[in-house]
Amino acid sequence: MKRILLFFWPQLCAVTFALAQSPSESPISPEARQLFETISRMDGQLFDAFNAHKLDAVMAMFSDDVEFYQDNDGVSNYQQTKKDFGKMFESVPDIKRELVKGSLEVYPIKDYGAIEIGLHRFCHNRDPSGATSGGLECGSFKFVHIWRKTGGEWKLTRVISYGH
Repeated sequence: MKRILLFFWPQLCAVTFALAQSPSESPISPEARQLFETISRMDGQLFDAFNAHKLDAVMAMFSDDVEFYQDNDGVSNYQQTKKDFGKMFESVPDIKRELVKGSLEVYPIKDYGAIEIGLHRFCHNRDPSGATSGGLECGSFKFVHIWRKTGGEWKLTRVISYGH
């Protein structure tokens, strides 16, 4: 038994060392870090406007040819998306969004822009009229945003919201 252990010990150590090397520990290039920070900042601007219910500021973040895919509502274009956000802000005036910490992933799209993937949480007060017991109602949902950079300006061209 000792011979077998001595024979396999170097291989066991090599495998253990290899498994201990986490991909998250690999160095991130300056370009990848800059893209992550840029898209994170754009996400923050979009949802600062959303949380303030500034419809025009929200829509300024979208390209005119945006396609918004939602698992339970289907596909909408720019005009329908604007209409839907307007209705939401009127019917749920206290809705707020927050990005779930640590969920943001950003990947470059060559000669186009970036892919943003994450998990966000939306909360609003329950109806105090007696239909519910009050308090916050929250839900967390997955999303994919496709950002296009044109002339130094970032715009959302595709939005995929799912897991509702």
